[in-house]
Amino acid sequence: MGFGETKSSSSYGKPPWIFKGSALYQLHLVKAETARTFIPKEFRLVEAFGYTLGGFFLANYDDSPAGVFDELVVVAGIVWNPPTSCAWAARVLVNSEEACHHGRKDVGLPSQVARFSKRITPVPRQRKGNFGGFLNRIGMGTTIHHSKDCMDVQVAEVVGQASADICSIKLITDVPTPRFNKWMGPSITMSLPSFSGQTEYNPNLLKYSCRITCRVRAVRPAKVSGPSPLKDRDCDLETTDFTPDEPVDNGRNLSISVLLSKPILALEFNCLDMQVEAPIIVSNDSTSSLRAA
Repeated sequence: MGFGETKSSSSYGKPPWIFKGSALYQLHLVKAETARTFIPKEFRLVEAFGYTLGGFFLANYDDSPAGVFDELVVVAGIVWNPPTSCAWAARVLVNSEEACHHGRKDVGLPSQVARFSKRITPVPRQRKGNFGGFLNRIGMGTTIHHSKDCMDVQVAEVVGQASADICSIKLITDVPTPRFNKWMGPSITMSLPSFSGQTEYNPNLLKYSCRITCRVRAVRPAKVSGPSPLKDRDCDLETTDFTPDEPVDNGRNLSISVLLSKPILALEFNCLDMQVEAPIIVSNDSTSSLRAA
């Protein structure tokens, strides 16, 4: 058949593993040469004009097998999986040791423990314009019936007793009045297939699927800044100089490059219910067909 089942750790229980909370899924144009550094040679990258579709998935889970935790998934790009395509994660950052262990061992993800620091500040309310008043009456405006908060999420990867700054993600969130809750967006159900594996913790090539039910709406893309002294610089981090006492992690630097790439669409997931199925092992015969596709 080309596929085989993997075994799961007992601490997470039997699959499917269910995660509930909220998330931001932001799509970026990522340089194909950057994405290829993460993706195994068995796969063909979905690309056009030197770019692929990557980005990040920033989630806050208030109910999961590992309890309450935050997650930042850096998506390197999309690979062919005829007749469709699958995402490939460049790095997964979580503030839970248990979630990190599960991601590495059971799902084959490049998971790392991280620290998430959040700060919320109010944004001055904008004045209503004539056209803005019309948009608000049909539920598409942002200047009336809404207050806004700015959430700054600082993410730092924990390395032993030290930590390394990854990024700062600045989100503008609308807080609708109760009678406008219906504008949180329609309820949808979708499946997000992904490949993973070939890591030091799980050498197998894996495929798994996330079945998501949520309320979804398009929002303003979050602003992502890199760690100092790279802050607010959209650059190729492979060429950046580091101090001699700071070990260079090229995978980390390239992941930051993905985060700093150009955003094209941001989707807010509310009332998120995500079911993750146990990964299956992809055989050599299957990967040969992927290369030929």
